[in-house]
Amino acid sequence: MRNPFIAALLLATAAPALSQAVPPQVSGLRDAALKDDYAWDIVEGLTTEVGQRMAGTEAEARARDWAVRKLTAMGFSNVRIEPFDMPVWTRGREAAEILGPFPQKMVVTALGNSASTPGEGITGEVVGFNSEAEFEAAPAETVRGKIVFVSHAMPRTQDGSSYGYFGAPRRQGPSVASRKGAIAIVVRSIGTDYHRNPHAGVQRFEDGVKPIPAGALSIPDAEQLQRILKRGKPVTMRLTLVSQVTQGKSGNVIAEVPGRDSKAPILLVGGHLDSWDLGTGAIDDASGVAITTAAAKRIMDAGKPLRTIRVVWFGAEEVGLFGGFDYQKKHGSEPHYAIAESDFGADRIWKVDSKLGKDREAEGKALQLALSPLGIVPGSLDKADGSDIEPLLNAGMPGVGLSQDGTHYFDLHHTPDDTLDKIDPEALRQNVAAYTAMLATLSGGIEPEPKRGKRR
Repeated sequence: MRNPFIAALLLATAAPALSQAVPPQVSGLRDAALKDDYAWDIVEGLTTEVGQRMAGTEAEARARDWAVRKLTAMGFSNVRIEPFDMPVWTRGREAAEILGPFPQKMVVTALGNSASTPGEGITGEVVGFNSEAEFEAAPAETVRGKIVFVSHAMPRTQDGSSYGYFGAPRRQGPSVASRKGAIAIVVRSIGTDYHRNPHAGVQRFEDGVKPIPAGALSIPDAEQLQRILKRGKPVTMRLTLVSQVTQGKSGNVIAEVPGRDSKAPILLVGGHLDSWDLGTGAIDDASGVAITTAAAKRIMDAGKPLRTIRVVWFGAEEVGLFGGFDYQKKHGSEPHYAIAESDFGADRIWKVDSKLGKDREAEGKALQLALSPLGIVPGSLDKADGSDIEPLLNAGMPGVGLSQDGTHYFDLHHTPDDTLDKIDPEALRQNVAAYTAMLATLSGGIEPEPKRGKRR
């Protein structure tokens, strides 16, 4: 069915003012979202009443139960948990200490899926490399039996694009170190801050590779280790990274705003419910589920959209996109009109991308117009992204990407500093307004619910 909002937008494109090109219902819902705190209520409640939510743990299970109660109280329909099984990695005692030539303690955290050291730790000579490429080119005999250290400083970028390249030591480094015979690896944290907080993050050992202890040093400690190594004397480290792996469960929490046409392809928005265990996961990703849920609530309060809006709080994203793959397995054959995810913090959205297909580029342009008053610039019409929705996007589903400013995101990402105080309520409202405008534009039109007459 043709979207009447899109038709109105196209007819109005000749008007000189952008406000004249956006249907009043879309602009009205967008602007109203700048004045409420639905999202703050969710993110404050989740981080306060649950706190950290490591995938597969009892804390994540409490978060799912909290989510069901919250979504039900907000008036969503079809609220349910879709569980799935998964391996559960949890950390124990962590410590790093230089024994010589300059004895001192360092701050370290284990990377996800790290093998465990004995309780008393392991001791070895440290061999250092300035980048992942330098490390991968090194002969195996230079690292065999040693603790590898890889430094690879990540620069700030607004779009977070540096994370892919400069995250290689964390993602590939442990497997390379194991293949070359190292007894352990520590990497410079993948972040941009200079707080003495290490950044956690997942890594997976390649098939056939023996897991070894793998950790991340805080950035000040990583640079200190570099300076020590430059003195040219043998460096000895005692490393303790205790962890365990068990079998457990996670799950996706799903809620809906039913549409007028039950056969129309749905709109999906969401974020991930789990977090790392160092902070309370405020920006990663309590803010994401809060933003998208608040936007869906705005639509629900306005009436009934043509298309059903499905809100998904994905489980176990941080440790391997388990929730995204489970959703694809269970719902990948269902038609989706568009999918979008918020998982890059809570700073202001600055750009909109979309990948709706060549025959729907007019909708992408209509969305650009609707978002422009929020200071959001037009991006690409042939791309979209999102962590949990990546399997669906790769399968060809249409998507929208609303890009938050990531300049300071990696100061906090996967650290103890990921807490509620880092969220700016005004920026959070701008995010909700953007997602509300997106849902209103693609919803097919929202009809107010008929008022019920009083009983006599």
